[in-house]
Amino acid sequence: MSDNAVDQGKRTWLITTSCAGAVGGVAAAVPFVSTFAPSERAKAAGAPVEVDIGGLKPGEKMTVEWRGKPVWVVRRTPEQLAALKSNDGQLADPNSERKAYPIPEYAKNEARSIKPEYLVVVGICSHLGCSPSDKFAAGPQPSLPDDWKGGFLCPCHGSTFDMAGRVFKNKPAPDNLEVPPHMYLSDAKLLIGEDKKA
Repeated sequence: MSDNAVDQGKRTWLITTSCAGAVGGVAAAVPFVSTFAPSERAKAAGAPVEVDIGGLKPGEKMTVEWRGKPVWVVRRTPEQLAALKSNDGQLADPNSERKAYPIPEYAKNEARSIKPEYLVVVGICSHLGCSPSDKFAAGPQPSLPDDWKGGFLCPCHGSTFDMAGRVFKNKPAPDNLEVPPHMYLSDAKLLIGEDKKA
């Protein structure tokens, strides 16, 4: 056997083992790298949820899940925003002063939002945890007052909320709908569950 043939065999063996090692390294790295993404359990426990609101038209609502709860993002029309002030005298807590759950500072305004056009609330009634129905159309409707200006109706016990998620007086629900922590990453991207930039 010549020295040249032995060198060729060694070279082939080194290339083969190096390739096998590289494949094994990649196979081991993929599961490790994937652990950086939040698991379904972490998302359910409260990991922030990124939402694309770019396609939401005025008068439309979308629902996303955060911490196992439905979060509503409503793009209000100019008419719906204008009607908010006229509701104040009929509301149990028009300025969101009750402390049943923390209200972010940026939601302590009439629109209860960072950007008045968008409402972001947890879609769970503060009475017994039912999910209210959309009643965005103004005017008389079954189970609603004749001067209804749009909002939400909890069909279980008749609690009503305006287009800012504020509960009307003399209803079973004791508090307004919860405003979760959130922030805008851009005009079309909303992050629910976090309101401070890292």
